[in-house]
Amino acid sequence: MAVESRFVVIRHGVEAKTFMDKKSADEYDKMLDMADNLAEVFAQSPLKLSDSVSEELSIYLAQHREKVLIALLAKKPANKTPIKKAVKKAPEKTVEPEATKLSAAS
Repeated sequence: MAVESRFVVIRHGVEAKTFMDKKSADEYDKMLDMADNLAEVFAQSPLKLSDSVSEELSIYLAQHREKVLIALLAKKPANKTPIKKAVKKAPEKTVEPEATKLSAAS
């Protein structure tokens, strides 16, 4: 007989998701807590969001919390290479001044 341990995240009396390990279940539960907190912030804002949009937006922001913290300057990016150095420069193009083009056409 096989025995399996499963960890179930329950929100508002409803089974939200089932996980095979406790760490994943705890992380998901924490993300849902953050989403609930964000939904409360949205409810207090002067913006009028429908319940479904508020829920989707709060879950999205909670799922991408690292990027949100970086955008809010609350956390530094993990990549220590400055963005300017990471971008490759395009080859420089020479552009002829308009006066040169006109005289060459005559």
